[in-house]
Amino acid sequence: MPTMTAAQRRAADKADYDVFLAGCPSRLLLERLSDKWVTLVLCSLEAEPRRYSELARTIAGVSQKMLTQTLRSLERDGMVLRTVTPTVPVTVTYELTGLGRSLLEVIARLKDWAETHMDEVLDARASYDAQP
Repeated sequence: MPTMTAAQRRAADKADYDVFLAGCPSRLLLERLSDKWVTLVLCSLEAEPRRYSELARTIAGVSQKMLTQTLRSLERDGMVLRTVTPTVPVTVTYELTGLGRSLLEVIARLKDWAETHMDEVLDARASYDAQP
């Protein structure tokens, strides 16, 4: 078996990604992306970079712990850029990277779909719950 470079191994692995396989790393990414806080953070960063406190005010119901964890995971995955400006006090802003913007296109459509079809979903739930 010939020796492969790291780039060749990554290319071979990429060809094998299949979210339906239990050990596929894309499952972990899909799990992260399906988190409601990820969706809300990405959508709130669409227009402009924001400070942590702005995000906390914009996203109703998010705890400090969840917002921090979500921002860290998005930064680690390359979707959010964290910029620290040495001021007094220190200013930290978050903004979408190119990768984050490409995901935002998909997430924003999902968010719009949910907002558009919520009445239909509520009606369906009421009908289902009314059945004996």
